[in-house]
Amino acid sequence: MMKISELQVKDIVNMDNGKRLGHLSDLEINLSTGAIEALVINSSGKMMGLFGKETEEIVIPWKNIIRIGSDVILVEVPSTYGRPTHNREHPSTMRKR
Repeated sequence: MMKISELQVKDIVNMDNGKRLGHLSDLEINLSTGAIEALVINSSGKMMGLFGKETEEIVIPWKNIIRIGSDVILVEVPSTYGRPTHNREHPSTMRKR
């Protein structure tokens, strides 16, 4: 079992290009099933937008998470998908094998 506070301190790294995306700022949860649908990453590096102006977010669908390690969360997101979004509408992305 893992707490959200433990996830928030982990770096999130894109396996597609090795880029550090930031830290977890929020989760999208399906209220019907209780399943986590996506990770929301604050692209500015500030946690939960504290002490700063409004920041852009990157939404990573749960199916794109490769592994959650002790200090990093590895995700697979094509470089073209990694653009920040405000509307939280995330397109489906194909997982490479």
